[in-house]
Amino acid sequence: QDGHSLVASSTIPNCRSYDPTYAYELAVIIQDGLRRMFGEQENVFYYITCMNENYTHPAMPTGVEDGILRGMYLLRAGGKGKVRAQLMGSGTILREVIGAADLLMEDFDIPTDVWSVTSFNELRRDALETERWNQLHPSKAQRKCYIEECLTDRTGPFIAATDYMKIIADQVQRWIPGRFISLGTDGYGRSDARKALRDHFEVDKRYIAVTALKALADDGSIDHKMVAKAIKKLGIDPDRPDPVTL
Repeated sequence: QDGHSLVASSTIPNCRSYDPTYAYELAVIIQDGLRRMFGEQENVFYYITCMNENYTHPAMPTGVEDGILRGMYLLRAGGKGKVRAQLMGSGTILREVIGAADLLMEDFDIPTDVWSVTSFNELRRDALETERWNQLHPSKAQRKCYIEECLTDRTGPFIAATDYMKIIADQVQRWIPGRFISLGTDGYGRSDARKALRDHFEVDKRYIAVTALKALADDGSIDHKMVAKAIKKLGIDPDRPDPVTL
């Protein structure tokens, strides 16, 4: 279980790092890389994480190319509801995020918006560049970074899940407009089937759903008793050892 390579790639200024889920995301990223590296001879290179999981790849939604390259786009909007959450998934774990969204709607009547995050690293880079420009141009209209453009009118909390260390998603926390919680694979690493690994590191759809419920309860949107019932219903052992130490 490689949890740190995207952390390492984030330290290289001209490295563009992506964690795509679907074939169309990968195609858009590779096409962009060919244009920039070969067509324009730009001094950049790409690091792309791809996992060996078999699943159905849908057709590309209309108009998502820019979001793929900038780091995130809205994959699926939830239904109407005063109580709702934002779920973010990066790479193949996005399917667990979608599963958590379905679980929250079917079992708890809580709609969620699902975001495909192709690059937390690119989101952070854009946010830092925007922050620097605003700082050096205080008398001009202040710009919004791409994360703010996407999430300004969205109702939180915001839950992010990756197959990598929590620090991958944590690096964009200060630009998220609400309660933000990341799930990741912090620990010593394991070799096993993906399902077992996600259960061990507490990042599968059950944990994503419970994390969203707990955040909603902490925000006062639902009762904490609902969270306790969900933990029991989903077969989660609240007293299991912390995977970070195992």
